[in-house]
Amino acid sequence: MTPTEIGALLRKLPQVDRLVNSAAVETLIDTHSRSLVLSECRALLDSLRANALAGEIAADELSEDSIIAQLGARLSQRQMPYHRRVINATGVVLHTGLGRAPLADEVTDALVEQLRHPVRVEIDLESGLRGSRDEGCAQLLKELTGAEDATIVNNNAGATLLLLSALAEDKEVLVSHGELVEIGGSFRIPDIMEQGGARLKAVGTTNRTRASDYDKACSSDSAMVLKVHTSNYRVVGFTEEAEIGELCDIGKKHKVPVVHDMGSGCMVDLASRGLRGESWVRDSLESGCALVCFSGDKLLGGPQAGIIAGSAELVQKCRKHPLYRAMRPGRMTYIALEQTLRVYLRGEEESIQAIPSLRRVLESEEVLTERQQLLLKELDSLTDLVVQPLDHDGYAGSGSLPARPIASKGVQITTSRMPVQELARLLRTGEPAILPTVQDDAVILDVRTIEKTEIAEIAARVAEIVGS
Repeated sequence: MTPTEIGALLRKLPQVDRLVNSAAVETLIDTHSRSLVLSECRALLDSLRANALAGEIAADELSEDSIIAQLGARLSQRQMPYHRRVINATGVVLHTGLGRAPLADEVTDALVEQLRHPVRVEIDLESGLRGSRDEGCAQLLKELTGAEDATIVNNNAGATLLLLSALAEDKEVLVSHGELVEIGGSFRIPDIMEQGGARLKAVGTTNRTRASDYDKACSSDSAMVLKVHTSNYRVVGFTEEAEIGELCDIGKKHKVPVVHDMGSGCMVDLASRGLRGESWVRDSLESGCALVCFSGDKLLGGPQAGIIAGSAELVQKCRKHPLYRAMRPGRMTYIALEQTLRVYLRGEEESIQAIPSLRRVLESEEVLTERQQLLLKELDSLTDLVVQPLDHDGYAGSGSLPARPIASKGVQITTSRMPVQELARLLRTGEPAILPTVQDDAVILDVRTIEKTEIAEIAARVAEIVGS
């Protein structure tokens, strides 16, 4: 592009004052405020000017109507919340990027209602004096797990750090070599031990650690035997690990508390339903663990939280540690966790139906097939779209049921109008946002993580994208 042509493009750019005084922009000002419109208008004109100078823009993009349309789009995008709803079509039930466990309907209803008002957090309504912040959730956890006491912090990493700091400072903590894990965000068990002031004493080997290894390693300086959920991997082949009951026998023999960092902390017996890889909280405590800690927002199906449950004496030591105040959650977490725990009081079957993460992990093949057929029917009517059914693997996600795929079903789509990566991008960035996966040069929509009520929304978004 010649300098003369570039100069002609630059002269087409309107002045800011002329733009903001137009009727169309006045409407945008009424919606977004004058200061915000002015700011976005100047930024847009600067961008268009730079593109014109580089010769990377067409003349029709510099018309007043085009600029006003671009300005409106920028303002709409800016007003769109960062934290917004996404339809999860990945087949990963507990997707960390999507906030892990969606809350049960009755839990969200309780949150909305209670947050409109002052909420009891740490006051004894009987006496009017200050009460315990986690008393409500602790009582429910005692009923559900058989623990003597329980306390709540902001997440399970915090729970692990707190109990190490409170119970094992300047003392040995015995952990299997095969459980020195690193999970998301470079969170490593050896590092968290160092931060907690504990001294790591690794026992056994990566693939085989027996109860006798812990027995030999225990000493007068041992403060804890820690068993850690492997979260995002599992060792297969020539392997052996000590069972919780065996560890508790060793702990009892040496008068050393056994702590089980359970990761997900499932409240229902998944093994009896064909899904192995997660310990049942009640089972670990009944086996003799002094403490267990686990997440609130994984298979429990509640808000992000870290839960410590077990010995009343040891829980109280955690509460009294200075770190506890820095880690304790706010009222939204307590409300959501309490309401989630109350669902479990109704029994396992009702809990599975009410709590989305459990229901999705345990969804039957019949239900998945029905949902797959509904999605196929909705998408088949669209032109320029190739739609095929697909049997493949989904996952619990977020370190739950590590490396154990769950048979799932989906729909595979492609279109001649654009590459699959662009189709996936447009699905992600629209409203509602839809998060698929891309595999074998096709976009995959997994129905395990899609609600039946979302199928029509998905079809409408795809139709909007492909122009059908």
